[in-house]
Amino acid sequence: MSKQVAGATDEQLEQLAALFRLLSDRTRLNLLMLLSDGEKNVTSLCETLRLPQPTVSHHLGLLRMSNVIGNRRNGKQVFYSLNGRVDTGPEHTLQIGVENFTVRIAPGGAVVHT
Repeated sequence: MSKQVAGATDEQLEQLAALFRLLSDRTRLNLLMLLSDGEKNVTSLCETLRLPQPTVSHHLGLLRMSNVIGNRRNGKQVFYSLNGRVDTGPEHTLQIGVENFTVRIAPGGAVVHT
């Protein structure tokens, strides 16, 4: 039997937990914050983060597979951007929608709203 906690089903809580696992990495959070300023290619992200291309591409792939970011190809270059699931707010905040919840990430921490 599924137990509800604070108005959430087990499935919804698992989706939130998966999102928090994804966002628990500093590099992935940095990537999201950088992409909140607009579309960027892998080279510029590597230069800004001072990380090798395979590392940045790995983290971008995880974010893309979780539908947090999107990408487009222009010749040999791949450009990444936030997708419709992630919105930017004032003062470098990000809002990520999961089912009936919104996770708001601000420099001071994260808050979940229903």
